[in-house]
Parts: sequence; structure tokens; C-alpha cells
Amino acid sequence: MIISIIAAIGKNNEIGKGNELLCRLPSDLKRFKALTSGHTVVMGRKTFESLPNGTLPNRRNIIISRNPALTIEGAEVYSSLDYALLKCIDETEIFIVGGAQIYAQALPIADKLYITRIHAGFPEADAFFPLIDKDSWKETDRETFPADEKNPYSFAFVEYEKSA
Repeated sequence: MIISIIAAIGKNNEIGKGNELLCRLPSDLKRFKALTSGHTVVMGRKTFESLPNGTLPNRRNIIISRNPALTIEGAEVYSSLDYALLKCIDETEIFIVGGAQIYAQALPIADKLYITRIHAGFPEADAFFPLIDKDSWKETDRETFPADEKNPYSFAFVEYEKSA
């Protein structure tokens, strides 16, 4: 199983504010959908609650929550990331989709990172992605885009693989 992390990150590792995304980048959302459709997505409860329409369609949704009584229609709820990963052992690739605590737990065991680097800072942010150690991760692909009428900030799609 390949454990992949997917995130949009500001220039100071910001990922959110008030349980919402930093900004709306339609190109990033389109990429997120294309990469994760047909796969399992794993997220924390707060990230799930931030989704505008509940569970993500065309994906197996797994929610991590400390509340053992929590049930969410259309999703599986587990008490830890480790337990959730055990339930995915037969998958080819799963995606960790947030939030900050789940990213911090997943980064040491992840195999691949799909990062959207937003070329802007967000001083109001209150959630951050862990530092990506350049000795542990090798950049394998980068595609840069300017801001345009739909995307208010320039950004880059960057892929990393764990260094050998």
C-alpha cells in the first residue's frame, strides 16, 4: 500500500484557518478530485466537518475520531490513524487529506506527497503542515501556474517521494 499525503500549503506551511481552507484554488480542487477519486481518503473529524457536502463521492471515506460513539453515514470511523491504516492494507494507494494533527502523524510513514505550494502567505492561519525534511524527501515533479481569473494566487503542484 502506498500512503500518500495531499495538501495545499502557503509559503509558511499554512494549511487553514478556522477549520477552513486558506483560499479557493479551483485548479487545486480539480487536481485533488482527479487524484483521490476511486481511492480511500483518510481525514480527521474536524477536516470532515469542514467539507461542504459531507463525505467525498467516489471515494472510501475514513474519519479519525477520539469519540468511540461517533458514526457518520457513508464513512468509516476509527479511533486512530494506525487502526485506519490496518483497515486499508489491501489498498494500492490511500490519501491522507488532513488536518494538521493527522498530517503530523502520517508524514513519518508516508511514501508520497502531493503538495500544492501556494505562492502567498496567510498570517491569519491557525493550522500548519509539518516541515518537509529535504533529507527525507526527494522532489520528483513540479508544475508552476500563474494567478489567473479563477485562481487568485500563483501556485505549483509539487510531488515528492521518500528518499532511499
